[in-house]
Amino acid sequence: MKEIVLAGGCFWGVEEYMSRIPGVVDTKVGYANGTQANPSYEDVCTGTTGHAEACYVRYDEESISLKELLDRFWSVIDPTIRDRQGNDIGSQYRTGIYYIDEEDLSTIVDSLNREQIKYTKPIVTEIEPLSCFYDAEEYHQKYLKKNPNGYCHIKLD
Repeated sequence: MKEIVLAGGCFWGVEEYMSRIPGVVDTKVGYANGTQANPSYEDVCTGTTGHAEACYVRYDEESISLKELLDRFWSVIDPTIRDRQGNDIGSQYRTGIYYIDEEDLSTIVDSLNREQIKYTKPIVTEIEPLSCFYDAEEYHQKYLKKNPNGYCHIKLD
């Protein structure tokens, strides 16, 4: 199994979207690449922790490649907007690809270069090694499965 962490605005929608992809075996939401240890949702919402709302994705690379997974990710974000997706505004809603395996970096960079061709504005999606990931509170986990009519900036149907 392979792992990657993806930030694409509100983590509820990213998690629900990713969980529906064949080959994705596990998802969870949390706070990635910030400076405060064990932040709460309220802490992250202040914009002072440096964390992005993100989705940890564990996938079977024999069922779906990282390239295919990233193609799906790019299709549900606007990578040219800094600190905003949909109606959500703030640094915690930035887009990012946080890799765990250094060997994934070349695939990620190739993916970004292919994506950039589609835009006249530069892509601002962060590409960094994962420095930390703290699980979000239980009520955020699988939120849209528990609350099917909940807010989501990603078109799921």
